Amino acid sequence: MTASPQPASQAAEPIVVTVCPDGPLLVRGELTLLSADGRVVPRNRRTIALCRCGATGRAPFCDGSHRVTRRPSPP
Repeated sequence: MTASPQPASQAAEPIVVTVCPDGPLLVRGELTLLSADGRVVPRNRRTIALCRCGATGRAPFCDGSHRVTRRPSPP
């Protein structure tokens, strides 16, 4: 999965990615999220949480499953 930023002339705000300890990646800002085969992944929020643990039932988005799996993220 890749994130494709909008051209600089159209970007209203910077894209910010926050790594949550033992949790998802929070992505803020306008961007296009693409699946491995190049299709656009629909999103309905300006801030999205991308799963890092692989246990989600809503891939690529986080559904809180990391709380059950308790996989600590690397330092």
